[in-house]
Amino acid sequence: MKRVGFLFIVLIYTNNILGQGFFEGNDIISKTYSQRWELDSIDKKGTFRLVSYKSIYVAPARWTSNPNEKPQSENPTNSATETIDYDIVEVKFQLSLKTKLLQSIFWGKGDLWVGYTQIAHWQIYNEALSRPFREINYEPEIIFKYPLHIKAFTGEFKSIGISFTHQSNGRELPYSRSWNRVIFDLSYEIDSWIVSVRPWIRLSDGEKDDNPAITDYIGDGELNLSYSYNRHQFYTVITHPFNQFQGGSVQLNYIFPIKGHLRGHLQAFQGYGETLIDYNNKQTTIGIGVSFANW
Repeated sequence: MKRVGFLFIVLIYTNNILGQGFFEGNDIISKTYSQRWELDSIDKKGTFRLVSYKSIYVAPARWTSNPNEKPQSENPTNSATETIDYDIVEVKFQLSLKTKLLQSIFWGKGDLWVGYTQIAHWQIYNEALSRPFREINYEPEIIFKYPLHIKAFTGEFKSIGISFTHQSNGRELPYSRSWNRVIFDLSYEIDSWIVSVRPWIRLSDGEKDDNPAITDYIGDGELNLSYSYNRHQFYTVITHPFNQFQGGSVQLNYIFPIKGHLRGHLQAFQGYGETLIDYNNKQTTIGIGVSFANW
């Protein structure tokens, strides 16, 4: 339990820095899409300011219907031969930050960002296994964003973008998982809604592919839907393969105020690929915790 206490101290300290310094005291949920990505000239803040990217949260209780105790892959060298007795309840947390490298490039409007997201699943309650981290996913990105101001359907297309993303779990065989993608992005804002369509192209890993059929399970793109009301936020991430009806996932998130920048976070997931090691493991999960910065 000392580890959990230390984790909370680190995240609360991070929350204080984000709230007091990088966000200048403003509520991150109240920010418009343009402010989050500094799309308009009035929102430009310069380069090398560290700000939140995706959600930053910790869920002390995350339950799964189907723990992946013997991970398998289409590549035989990446298939486990022994079963591990995992608990169905564990700790999940996510840290996600970004910073702008270049500002106002390409006709004085585009920005180049670098982002980093880390998601950890921690078997903290599993004393029999000495409380190991079951899975940690690392995801660095290079992101280009270009603003749009195209009115449509009483809303506005806000930006187009493209990013190069590497995601891996940093583990040895047979548990190693990784993939590289080029992700395209088109974002639209209407009232308090933000909609982002994000198809991707997976780059080949050749014969050493850890997870050859990953797109058949996780999919070829995602749809992000976000809605904010006062200090409450709802967002959904939906993935799906383009070439079949099976596969994909739905993640539902509800963030609600507790005190200051600290908020509660309720998350539900159903489908494939909550983590890389689970890319072909279908499950339903529910987690409850606190959120420090939101998407």
